[in-house]
Amino acid sequence: MFFEYPGLLWLELIPALLLLHYIWMELSGRDPHMRVSSIMPWLSAGSSPLAYMRHLPPMLKIGAISLIIIAIARPRSSHDMERIDTEGIDIILAMDVSSSMLARDFKPDRLSAAKDIAIEFVADRPSDRMGIVVFAGESYTQCPLTTDRATLINMMKDVETGLIEDGTAIGNGLATAVARMKDSDAKSRVVILLTDGVNNSGEVSPDMAAQMAALYGIRVYTIGVGANGTAPYPVMTPWGMDVRDMEVEIDEEILENIATATGGKYFRATDNTKLMEIYGEINKMEKVRTTVDSFPVYKELFTRYALAALVCLLAALLLSAALRRLP
Repeated sequence: MFFEYPGLLWLELIPALLLLHYIWMELSGRDPHMRVSSIMPWLSAGSSPLAYMRHLPPMLKIGAISLIIIAIARPRSSHDMERIDTEGIDIILAMDVSSSMLARDFKPDRLSAAKDIAIEFVADRPSDRMGIVVFAGESYTQCPLTTDRATLINMMKDVETGLIEDGTAIGNGLATAVARMKDSDAKSRVVILLTDGVNNSGEVSPDMAAQMAALYGIRVYTIGVGANGTAPYPVMTPWGMDVRDMEVEIDEEILENIATATGGKYFRATDNTKLMEIYGEINKMEKVRTTVDSFPVYKELFTRYALAALVCLLAALLLSAALRRLP
């Protein structure tokens, strides 16, 4: 607690002097008196509590004056508050949903693992706007940029293969993500492009899509998913579903070129753990910008002293009236 006008506290000398004057008057014996033939009745009665209560009204009045002086000196308290302004990042998750994403070198398969880890990534970044683009032989927007985490996570859970023509149109997928983000006013715009194959479809080449991203200042992190060598793929045969080991083909050169051209980085994920580490690394690199302003918050305390002074004055008046009515 501190006082806005501490100089006024010198006025506390007034109630101090009044208290000293009262004590001096009591000790000097200058109170009104009368002569009596004997004081024996008063001696036998002893000291009555009422004899001491007569001092309370003057003490309460002096206390009220002291409290009023404290109140007009404007007592205040303060504590520091922080205002945090958060500047989020716009992020599009561009995900390959071609049939090869059902390979089981990830648990339970590439697509399911990618979805689960992406959902954790989304949940860890509450200040960002995010969206989802999926691609196979073609591409489309699964979810536009939004801050609604529940909707985004539900839309990610709905991502699956077989909804669009099969193939791997990396260029189309990136171009769709760029189109969704080019009008964004965020200072940092990012695409995380995940695929497990070689570009073999689409009207837009990966190089052209990378140039478009670079033109709009969009940084692209590319992730190639797939084990080294071969991976077990589910294959439909005349006798039902069969799992066969097939060669993993990822066009790492194209993915590296896209990342380099846009100021991003290329990652290779060979299992669930590695993919989780990659998303964690991207999470650390793309920090949310925050501005912290500290400012004091003041609380006025004079009211409590003014009310206390009022209570003292009322108590003094009521007590004086009560004492006067006593026999």
